[in-house]
Amino acid sequence: MKRPNNKNMTLFIMASMILGVIFGLVVGRTFPVVDLIGQIFLRLIQMSIILLVMGQIIEAIGGIRPQESGKIGLKTVLVFFVSTVLAAGFGIFMTVLFKPGVSINLERIDQSAEVTAASTSVYDTILSFFTPNIISSMANGVIVQVIVFAIVFGLALAMVVQGNPEQGSVLLSLIHEFNNVIMRVVLMVMVTAPLGVFALVSTSIGKYGIEMIKPLASYLGTYGLATFLFLTAWIVVVVSVTRVPLMGLLNGVSRMSMVALATTSSAVTLPIEMEDAEAKLGVRGEISQIVLPLGVSLNSNGAAMHMAITIITIAQLYGVSYTASDYLYIVMLATFASLANAVVPGAGLVSLSIVVPQMGLPLESIAIFAGVEWFVGMLRTILNVDSDTFSAMLVAKSENKLDYSVYAQPVAA
Repeated sequence: MKRPNNKNMTLFIMASMILGVIFGLVVGRTFPVVDLIGQIFLRLIQMSIILLVMGQIIEAIGGIRPQESGKIGLKTVLVFFVSTVLAAGFGIFMTVLFKPGVSINLERIDQSAEVTAASTSVYDTILSFFTPNIISSMANGVIVQVIVFAIVFGLALAMVVQGNPEQGSVLLSLIHEFNNVIMRVVLMVMVTAPLGVFALVSTSIGKYGIEMIKPLASYLGTYGLATFLFLTAWIVVVVSVTRVPLMGLLNGVSRMSMVALATTSSAVTLPIEMEDAEAKLGVRGEISQIVLPLGVSLNSNGAAMHMAITIITIAQLYGVSYTASDYLYIVMLATFASLANAVVPGAGLVSLSIVVPQMGLPLESIAIFAGVEWFVGMLRTILNVDSDTFSAMLVAKSENKLDYSVYAQPVAA
């Protein structure tokens, strides 16, 4: 089966959303058959989520090479974890501050859409990360417990691979092949995304009216501003710690940033990112060749921020309020779930289908954001790529492997 083209699929999804809006406005009501198509599409996405998340995380962590699990690897993972947590937390802060979802209360319009937030203490929130029965967690779709188990399993697998490469590599290879099959299932489902999005959007517009579209501009504006401010904070930290010249840093990340925006793919940007990190930013090869490839799977500042902002926006749309412990849970959920970012057309829909139900929010609400996935993908990718590079610079500085001589030379475009 041929892999769908990201750009073409994005265009199809955007077109289907526009058609769904027009259809919903013209008809002014919902049709059971159309609603059924949308609900089937959502269930098809959810069908493989647990296996996708587990497999991707286990492979990413279990496949860490011995040299990556040493001092450099530990520093890298620490920087990745802290920056991703901060990105998710900052996304929540910006969304609570600007309230992009308060312009319409969907629960007030549709009394059948009863959504409530279960308040829990910090103690209960932290305890809920850990499961006494992983099979039960998988069956009930408790994704954060599945992710914690996958991280532990991945770490154990990495140790087995290091201790007994022949035996461990066989299991890792099987997991890799299993992930390929699950990814193929997701790709098969995403081929139907334009039809599914049309059904979901037309049903929503038919039910709620054109007001459904109003929060999108505010949502994109909030996400864009949050991305800009977070990248600015990253730059301040990197310049302060590494003492590299500001203009040299900006020049060094300019090309990879443009490629990230154009392709909306961290994987596609990786070769240019590695080249410029070494040639323009002075990150030695022994650092860039470990940190940057790891960043593609283990560091997703943009994805964590995207999920956090979207969860809070949806909660605002339904008039749901969260407590401090709920925000903590969302931060950790977005951080962990970012490890399982699927590299498929419409990946934003897949990511949101992982986290949105965990907060008791309607899964069909993700259809609201389908039409802006391309713009969201641009913001998500540039933050992912640049934060990977900034992380590599911090690790290189700590290891005295940052070559400052590149900043004194003219840099080729």
